[in-house]
Amino acid sequence: MSHSAYVFDAYGTLFDVHAAVRRHAEALGADATRFSTLWRAKQLEYSWVRSMMGRYQDFWTLTEQALDFAFQAIPTADPSMRAQLLDAYHRLDCYGEVPQVLKKLKDSGARLAILSNGSPTMLAGAVSAAGLDGVLDEVFSVDPLRVYKTDERVYEMVTNHFRIYPEAVSFQSSNRWDIAGATAFGFRTVWINRTDMPDEYHDLPPNAVLKDLNGLTALG
Repeated sequence: MSHSAYVFDAYGTLFDVHAAVRRHAEALGADATRFSTLWRAKQLEYSWVRSMMGRYQDFWTLTEQALDFAFQAIPTADPSMRAQLLDAYHRLDCYGEVPQVLKKLKDSGARLAILSNGSPTMLAGAVSAAGLDGVLDEVFSVDPLRVYKTDERVYEMVTNHFRIYPEAVSFQSSNRWDIAGATAFGFRTVWINRTDMPDEYHDLPPNAVLKDLNGLTALG
């Protein structure tokens, strides 16, 4: 592999953010998909707004707040499901190809890490549930910085820790805004476009676009 470190966003890239609602879709009813989409959208919105205001709250708190908003906005969803949904979010499913791809990268000698907005506790839960503990060299949370992506200080955590230049890092994310931030910082970026979204941020293009993590090892 031509990159000494492969760094992955967590939510939407390695872990399926809609898996929590999917587990309880029948109980949530006909609006379950809309509910999950709104929960995710508000979770991200709150992180951006908090960063801009300089009034940090950790990602788990924002996840709870976003869930509460979704219950208010979609009254067909039963609020008594709150605890079950949060427990499921703490143990999200990873995408099917993730373990095999990460193992292949690890076997090549590359260092592997997560770089995420997630709080340390929620990341530890997701990593453990997916059985990825043994394959990752580091799990970077924004929590020590008290600021969210796309602040360049977040991406700098990787280069400072591994003592490498940005161009030595291959960064993978399903979030196009995250790819834009990482590209601006100088990482080699790979957009994992799982849902065939149109491109945006055309002035900050990814180096490659993949449907999922399969094919990453072939990029070199």
